[in-house]
Amino acid sequence: MMTSVDTDLIRVLADPLRLRIVTLLARETLCTTHLVEETGARQTNLSNHLRVLREAGVVETEPCGRYTYYKLRPDVIASLAGQFAGLAESARTAAENKRVCP
Repeated sequence: MMTSVDTDLIRVLADPLRLRIVTLLARETLCTTHLVEETGARQTNLSNHLRVLREAGVVETEPCGRYTYYKLRPDVIASLAGQFAGLAESARTAAENKRVCP
């Protein structure tokens, strides 16, 4: 039974703009230009966030001419979801466990 969660990945996804990017990429593969239009973020800021997501393994890149497309890696999100599901299951079974105070 899993009782821990990938804290590095949670930190990566905790940023509101990165979470917005992940949400958008869950619907379709987008290039930086599309992401700038959708989020309203500056291109340099967006590129920095995309780099963090790429280094964390959350997104993959796909070159297409002068553009770079980004797509979400669903296996990474599914793994994180599984970790949280394991944590929830552990909490359910431990609900009756209570440590006695000294």
